[in-house]
Amino acid sequence: MTASIRSFFGRPIIIGGGIAGLMTALHLAPEPVLVLSRALLGAEASSSSAQGGLAACFGEDDDPTLHLADTLAAGDGLCDTDMASRILQAAPGAIEELARFGVCFDRTPKGSLCLGLEAAHSQRRIVHAHGDGSGREVMRALVAAVRSSPSIVVVEGVEARRLAVRENAIRGVWASCSLGPVFFGSRRVILATGGIGGLFLDTTNPPGSCGQGLALAARAGAVLADLEFIQFHPTALESPERPMTLVSEAVRGEGATLIDETGRRFLDGVPGAELAPRDVVARAVWSHLAGGHQVFLDARKRPGPEFVRHFPTIAAACRGLGIDPVHDPIPIHPAQHYHMGGVAVDGFGRTSVKGLWACGEAASTGLHGANRLASNSLTEAVVCARWVAESVAGTPSRRTKPVFAGDYPSPDPIPVRAFVSRALGIVRNGDDLKAAARALLPLAESENAASDPAAVALMIAICALRRRESRGAHYREDFPRHAAVARRSEITLDAALAAARELAHSPTLEGAL
Repeated sequence: MTASIRSFFGRPIIIGGGIAGLMTALHLAPEPVLVLSRALLGAEASSSSAQGGLAACFGEDDDPTLHLADTLAAGDGLCDTDMASRILQAAPGAIEELARFGVCFDRTPKGSLCLGLEAAHSQRRIVHAHGDGSGREVMRALVAAVRSSPSIVVVEGVEARRLAVRENAIRGVWASCSLGPVFFGSRRVILATGGIGGLFLDTTNPPGSCGQGLALAARAGAVLADLEFIQFHPTALESPERPMTLVSEAVRGEGATLIDETGRRFLDGVPGAELAPRDVVARAVWSHLAGGHQVFLDARKRPGPEFVRHFPTIAAACRGLGIDPVHDPIPIHPAQHYHMGGVAVDGFGRTSVKGLWACGEAASTGLHGANRLASNSLTEAVVCARWVAESVAGTPSRRTKPVFAGDYPSPDPIPVRAFVSRALGIVRNGDDLKAAARALLPLAESENAASDPAAVALMIAICALRRRESRGAHYREDFPRHAAVARRSEITLDAALAAARELAHSPTLEGAL
């Protein structure tokens, strides 16, 4: 172990280089902090491709109580009301803080923020940057701020593989780089690793976002929450490319409609139509496609000629397929987009393992409940990063001795994608979930590259099997109604493995899970 690596011992370690991780690092300044990033900052972060923006109350006819009401309605009974209220109250200040870091938000000629409308929001409250380039602009500013901060050391090309834990307390991070395995000693680690889209065949997430933060936490013994709630965006651009290009909900917010190959607007009878909650629209699109139809987003009238100005990124992607959205309907298909579940955390981002925090999509704060309200996710990451940093800074630093660096394979989600996509998609049923759990168990118990993705997928499948109801983004065709009482779910990896083993020996078992 080199002296340069030993000099990092004791620093807080942030795993992940997206908005959540970079904001946490900046809030920790001037305390020295280490950021581990698998790729160049921003290169593989879902944050960079975020189009929708950040939701916060800036309009004269808006306030956080209205934002909270919309969030709770979308969350379908499972939001943590106190946590949601706390985050949404802090949202405007967090966005102003981003502006101070250099984010150039879209503004009116008078200098006020331009506010967009997205599904299930009762008011215009979506703050954008460069039209549909919000995530890219936020990342540009934060990367610049991080690289200019003397207290932040960014180590790129390093992938965290395991957390070192003793007596339910963090001792450091085993990682891998071009030189082989390496150990970074610390008793303060923050997971900011993003989502799980790489587990699916159709996703808007980078393929490397396969739940590695959840696997790290789970193998460290942490509790995870609400894993069964996975949001599918109803309008991803239909093409052979993966990941799929998102066609932002903001396009529908500006008046675009969903039609089929006959030109019929098939959501006409759905309350809210194109601006209904995402789970409702995604299921309607999925059902129409399953019925043999094609589905298109029609933006020819609205936003019409303004499309390219408002949505330059989407327009460019369409042009690459020979589509002119001003004159042509845009072919779309649902795709996995966001994970409401994650590592269970308290109001300061602390997990059930001492010295381990989680922030951003990898965390389950209770804000999103069963179904994320559009553009609340970046807001959550920015707001919670400050609270995580304050908690980490308030935890005493202690030296950690070097330990042997275990050599673990880089996670490969390809072997699990077919099982996950079939069983954990927009519409689920018990038979498919049980079949997936049985297939994923030997992979999760193996020591090969599919082990970690399979472990995450297995935990999701067991949670989905246990939830014998339909709620928010979790829809079971064998249990299409709400349960009488709304309950959040919790699970550990050991519990999921035990349940899957029992299921493997009792193929008809479900209720006892």
